[in-house]
Amino acid sequence: MVAKKSVQRLGFKTGEYIVYPSHGVGMITSIDEQEVAGLKLELFVISFEQDKLTLRVPTAKIKSVGMRKLSEEPVVKKALETVTGRARVKRTMWSRRAQEYEAKINSGDLIAISEVVRDLYRSDDQPEQSYSERQLFEQAMDRMSREIGAVNKLTLTEAVQLIEKQLQKAPRRGPRTEPDAEEAAA
Repeated sequence: MVAKKSVQRLGFKTGEYIVYPSHGVGMITSIDEQEVAGLKLELFVISFEQDKLTLRVPTAKIKSVGMRKLSEEPVVKKALETVTGRARVKRTMWSRRAQEYEAKINSGDLIAISEVVRDLYRSDDQPEQSYSERQLFEQAMDRMSREIGAVNKLTLTEAVQLIEKQLQKAPRRGPRTEPDAEEAAA
């Protein structure tokens, strides 16, 4: 069997991991030509193994759909630092916040996704999450861990453990009774 040589288009090549905003990390398996409605189209064939999904994206549409290369090491480092920050939960209705979280997750931006992970994370000693909060947290965690795993060449489990370790370093959330008492005395 002849080894397939790597084909490259627009800076992307076959066998390379990429991030597709609405699906997460996938691998370019080939670059094909297909005839659609009488027009010849060049397509990236992208496989998302975890979802058992194959996507065919016209090479001309790469910019408009937001497909990008995996994040560089400094971006991954910043994303991991982001999850150790204090959660910023707006005091708006859950439905509005949920839409914002969904938009961040589907943006494909690793930093935005890490903000969702940070804001929706609950440690064992914190109150239960609602079903929809849990779903959004897991979706964000999945996207973040897949990209960090692909960048750092870790298994999915190792990537999740790395993120969880960072989340443990975050300032504790919970009833803020003591600082208020101190502020009142000052």
